[in-house]
Amino acid sequence: MPWTTILAAVDLVLIVVFIPWILSLKKRTTSALAWCLIVLLLPLLGSLLFVVFGYTYIDRPLKKKRQHRATFTPPPGTPRRRPFHTLSAEQHRLAGWKGLGRLASKFGNGPLVSGNRVDVYHETTNAFAAITAAIESAEHHIHLEFYIVQPDHVGEQLVDLLAEKARQGVEVRLLCDAIGSFTFSRMLRRKLIDAGGRCSDFMGFNPLRRRFRVNLRNHRKIVVVDGRVGFTGGMNVGREYLGLDPRYGYWRDAQLRVEGPGVAQMQRVFIEDWDFASGEQVEGAAYFPELAQAGDTTIQIVDSGPDEVTNSARALVLSAIISAERRVWIASPYIVPDSGVLDALMIAGNSDVDVRLLLPHKPDRWLPRIASKYLWSDLMAAGVEIHEYTRGMMHSKMMIVDDDWGWVGTANLDSRSLALNFENICVLHSAAAVELLATDFERDLQHAERVDADRFAQRPWTHRAAENIARLGAPLL
Repeated sequence: MPWTTILAAVDLVLIVVFIPWILSLKKRTTSALAWCLIVLLLPLLGSLLFVVFGYTYIDRPLKKKRQHRATFTPPPGTPRRRPFHTLSAEQHRLAGWKGLGRLASKFGNGPLVSGNRVDVYHETTNAFAAITAAIESAEHHIHLEFYIVQPDHVGEQLVDLLAEKARQGVEVRLLCDAIGSFTFSRMLRRKLIDAGGRCSDFMGFNPLRRRFRVNLRNHRKIVVVDGRVGFTGGMNVGREYLGLDPRYGYWRDAQLRVEGPGVAQMQRVFIEDWDFASGEQVEGAAYFPELAQAGDTTIQIVDSGPDEVTNSARALVLSAIISAERRVWIASPYIVPDSGVLDALMIAGNSDVDVRLLLPHKPDRWLPRIASKYLWSDLMAAGVEIHEYTRGMMHSKMMIVDDDWGWVGTANLDSRSLALNFENICVLHSAAAVELLATDFERDLQHAERVDADRFAQRPWTHRAAENIARLGAPLL
């Protein structure tokens, strides 16, 4: 039988198998249509691309994660993740700004919790020093979850400290994303494990196991010490995040330190991820100590990912933009919003809301930057201001809406963060805390240049062509 006949038969089988599969999995019409066309035109390559990048359904391992979420019961008085309809009357009243706190709870997140102290770090060196100090003071456990842990002297310094605490009898658990921390050396892992610590990969590289999905990554950054102090924000572990890599220079990131009842929600997110990745169920009052009020800030920890029917982070971003009356300020290294978020930004801009987007002038990833530029003309025509940070790398992920609502976390304003990645954000429902974020944002604008719409319209045709091509990959960026 000629090889062309065999190839045609294989193509036909792939089309017959993959087209119904795609239609059954892809809810969005545009995504389903795009993947179907790719498979029809290039059956063999298209099928392979779909398995690697388009297949976001991981039912069996995530079923375990959802079961853990449903059955996990911390000690009385600590927040737990539970259906919206089971929230108490008091928690129902804590709706937050424009009801967004209640909306997040409806999607399965914990309720608003008051009585927290929140410290905002503008300098990454200060944030890393605070994390190190908290680890040094640990008495019972240290839980860390990062997308990237680099095998450089910063990563080695952290592992050495964790190993020392493990030798002192402190429980140490380090969770890394398998692809983000692919270069994290086996020697450093072994150093921590030999000292008595634990290290696990999130969705490790094993094509023979169903849970491996190259396209679904854990982008969260969480540190919890003794269940009493928590950190989250955009920082990973590596020399570049401390401004020590000459390729990027100064590194601007937003990081929070939380003390108070809200830490229990951060702990819950880590424990669910740890159980999913390692199979170890971490339970007991020692991980959820009674937490007294430490300040006057009301927060809510929102985690989102492909295990949700409705992505919590995207729902909050979209709802906040639509609800804005005075301002929407967003800082993110990657701004490639989907059509819904894009329309909301343009409507806000046309409604005389002060909409400002802050992104790096020289990013660490160029493809999202080029795809983002495809949207700039429409955004600026709607009254949206676009500012490019010129001091160094802008890696902050934060959003400020009006005077009483904002967040700092790990989610970028792109489809990857708002659809594919596992993310977490700390939402602030307190005017004083939001004002701190606004002050930082205004300080960043002093080191930024506003994009001029007329000058941008005169960019070369080659740039426009590249933007047109790059935006086709926006759903994966």
